[in-house]
Amino acid sequence: MRKTSITGHITTLFVAMSSLLLLYSNLASGDGLNNHTKQFTPNSEMSAVDWSSPDELHRTWQAALVRIPKHNQVYAGQISDLPMEALPVKEKLPIVIYLHGCSGIWWGTYIRLEFFAENGFAVIAPASFARAKYPKSCDPATKRAGLYRETLKMRQHDALNAIKNAKQLDWVDSRNIFLVGFSQGGVTSATLSTNIDTTVNARVIEGWTCHAGWSEYRGINAPVSEPVLALVADQDPWFQDSWTRGSCGRYMNPENGSRSMVYSTGSLKVEHSLLDDPDVQNKVLEFLHTHMIK
Repeated sequence: MRKTSITGHITTLFVAMSSLLLLYSNLASGDGLNNHTKQFTPNSEMSAVDWSSPDELHRTWQAALVRIPKHNQVYAGQISDLPMEALPVKEKLPIVIYLHGCSGIWWGTYIRLEFFAENGFAVIAPASFARAKYPKSCDPATKRAGLYRETLKMRQHDALNAIKNAKQLDWVDSRNIFLVGFSQGGVTSATLSTNIDTTVNARVIEGWTCHAGWSEYRGINAPVSEPVLALVADQDPWFQDSWTRGSCGRYMNPENGSRSMVYSTGSLKVEHSLLDDPDVQNKVLEFLHTHMIK
């Protein structure tokens, strides 16, 4: 009986997880917010004006995915359809500004948003693919990146816009804003230069080495006051060229709580996506809580 019961529980759990992943896959496949559905703009039709266009920045903000933990529940939606009753939250919440990878919004994005929200953080994820003009920057099938060099500038403008706008929201604790980025979003998190209006408490970089052939993609631009946690697999399949291999450790300030974690053993050593692992999640939560202002 016990064996049958355990088998039944495993089957139920598998079905539930499969249904959840299917739901996230269906959500991510719509709205042109990923590589499978986005109508990309030819590189020749892009110009410097497009990178910081107010109209384009507005689109990425309006399409931003939101999670607001409230009364043991989580509001999930987009900034553009945020219900009025979700705004006057009595207590201000710490917030994660989450930056997606070069594939846009995918089911892994939703997993991460839920993870942060379930642990007490509000989350805003600007949707860069919501821009009307957006070039293809990578090919996930071949793990080829850098198809449009100036994508990083666009992502940086989107991130700064999201931080600045988030600080104006009534339910955001502007003393506790964290920047978390995955893959290309991790490059953005690492290289973003901030000012007094866009400072954050700390940054998390998932799936990036801080090494690149292009100088603007290389290193970390966080000020001394912003600790950085970087997570990367030693054999990450995206970064096996001589100019991308390595870790962010050499660019960190060792005296402000920054930490570089390189996974070189076990199953994680070949993974690009690390925040699906419970132990990695715990490390990230510990880092965020350490750098919260009480």
